[in-house]
Amino acid sequence: MSFDYKRLIKFEYNIGAKDKKVRLYSGLVLLFVSLFTASILMLVVGLVLVATSYFGWCPAYSGFGKSTLDQEASPDVGADANGQ
Repeated sequence: MSFDYKRLIKFEYNIGAKDKKVRLYSGLVLLFVSLFTASILMLVVGLVLVATSYFGWCPAYSGFGKSTLDQEASPDVGADANGQ
């Protein structure tokens, strides 16, 4: 698996609904905990998770060519070549 820098400049949504929820809730928890522990690292990670959840785009996913979006146009797993 190689990292492609050219994909980073193209903004394409690559975070699905389930991934958005996980990122949002875990980011909010990290932000909340960082307020009481005064941990800058937790604060930064929490902000990044909330931001990527909000925008629906992760630069690391773009660089590696990964996407967690549901593909509506993908063929059914059980269908044969004729679509039956």
